[in-house]
Amino acid sequence: MIVNLLRFAFRDGTSDEERAEVLAAMRRTATVESVSFSTVGQDLGDPAEGYTHVYCAAVEDLAALERYMYDPVHLEGDHLIIPRLARLSAVRFSDDPDPELAAKIVAMHLKKVATYPEWGALLNAIPDVQVA
Repeated sequence: MIVNLLRFAFRDGTSDEERAEVLAAMRRTATVESVSFSTVGQDLGDPAEGYTHVYCAAVEDLAALERYMYDPVHLEGDHLIIPRLARLSAVRFSDDPDPELAAKIVAMHLKKVATYPEWGALLNAIPDVQVA
């Protein structure tokens, strides 16, 4: 299992309606065929850290991760979601003992950026990003 956990906060000026649209898009993405389990909701961590919400999605393996990354629902949702984020912290973890798993995931990410450079530009426009 590969688990992707995102903590995030919205940009200043994001309306309640836009926040609801973003969370709905995240919930759609979190229910695509390749996702084994997911949750989207409030961040219960220390408010001083500046995160207000979380997105967590787990996939079975690298093949499922690739399907997830290129799923049309995911691709479409990102164009609505990403521009509204001010802060993003991404953590991935897995029960897969492959010592090369992290490198394989990074390679998949870089391939997606090469395939969709506008997606990479959207990610780079988030003011505060931390990837573990």
